[in-house]
Amino acid sequence: MSVLINILIVVGTFFFMEGIAWFTHKYIMHGFLWSWHRSHHKVHNHSLEMNDLFAVVFSIPSILTIYFGYDNYEQFWWLLYIGIGIMGYGIFYFIFHDIIVHRRVKIPFKATSKYMKRIMHAHYVHHEKHSKEGAEAFGFLYAPKKYQK
Repeated sequence: MSVLINILIVVGTFFFMEGIAWFTHKYIMHGFLWSWHRSHHKVHNHSLEMNDLFAVVFSIPSILTIYFGYDNYEQFWWLLYIGIGIMGYGIFYFIFHDIIVHRRVKIPFKATSKYMKRIMHAHYVHHEKHSKEGAEAFGFLYAPKKYQK
């Protein structure tokens, strides 16, 4: 039973992170930390951008929850699985956003599923705006059906 609970915590955290990511993208990245995120909405020829600082900041909760949930803190065992869920979301985000959509790592990939086409299209719609106002489609791994081509 405990293995099932651990898996549920990881999976639940993973899906909860999409809501956190949406909120953070809409109200923080396109809000008071636009100064960091702006670099991601501009065309450039360098491999790193100020927006990459968000990956560092967002890794901190995962690192801390894994650390505090590990063996030395038995009463907080569940934090380990929350940290793994956060880390899993970060890995999926990196693969989808940086590798598949923005091609920051060059791999051959062509979207064939309706799901991938929809979330990629939603992200491209998001990038049609180059300012912090007026953007839409703030999710990363989910996009409403209205973005179906």
